[in-house]
Amino acid sequence: MTGDLLRLEGIGVRLGGRQILGDVSFSVRPGEFTGLIGPNGAGKTTLLKVILGLQAPSSGRVLVQDSARPRRGSLIGYVPQKLVIDPDMPLRARDVVSLGLDGNRLGFSFPSRQRRELVRETLRAVGAERYADARVGELSGGEQQRVLIAHALISRPRLLLLDEPLANLDLRSGHEIVALLGKLASEQEIAVLISAHDMNPLLSVMDRIVYLAAGRAATGSTAEVVTSEVLSGLYGHHVDVIRLHNRILVVAAEGEPVPAADDKAVVLDHGAA
Repeated sequence: MTGDLLRLEGIGVRLGGRQILGDVSFSVRPGEFTGLIGPNGAGKTTLLKVILGLQAPSSGRVLVQDSARPRRGSLIGYVPQKLVIDPDMPLRARDVVSLGLDGNRLGFSFPSRQRRELVRETLRAVGAERYADARVGELSGGEQQRVLIAHALISRPRLLLLDEPLANLDLRSGHEIVALLGKLASEQEIAVLISAHDMNPLLSVMDRIVYLAAGRAATGSTAEVVTSEVLSGLYGHHVDVIRLHNRILVVAAEGEPVPAADDKAVVLDHGAA
């Protein structure tokens, strides 16, 4: 496949009279790993909802393979931040993955040898085969993320959207999930768009960054986007970009934290290019 798999053109979103996103434009190509980076409240989840067709934009349009997509389809897989489930619920990891085959169909599908083999192959692809029969509620955060990724992958999407999948993981689990996603992108030509407030874990695999702040976006390579000039323009006031020990710290000129879109003070700690 050549050309853009996903393209956003001038996306704007107003909710409750407040401008959440304004004129956001970027594209994602097959096999490309894109980080959607920004502080809490910057509009990352809202933008993912727009791509999925769960939130109508106030302006602009979303194109998938050059066609308008009013709702989620088989081309796009989605991985939520975490799975909320009762640990006592008798739902196995393989059951969750199998449900990804049913899409929007109602009811349950009858088991078949082909279905079982596909579930097994998908669990193997994400390194989750050894706990296929474990109850999902008893798995660790990293293990649950692998199961959720398998659930999204089993329908063979060309684009994988992930909403803050690293937020509740320890450092080791986070790096393992990022390595897995990078492998899927490079080996299976799946486009990955992952939202995060910290770009550090993504740097080894990230091809492009979409940086959201104050409802606006800048896109390009990390070196192109994460600069004092670009980020000062996004935030609307001067910020410094400090590189130290292979990390990047984004702070206000006086050393004060950069405010997020919700006016809560935060420091954005990002990894170096």
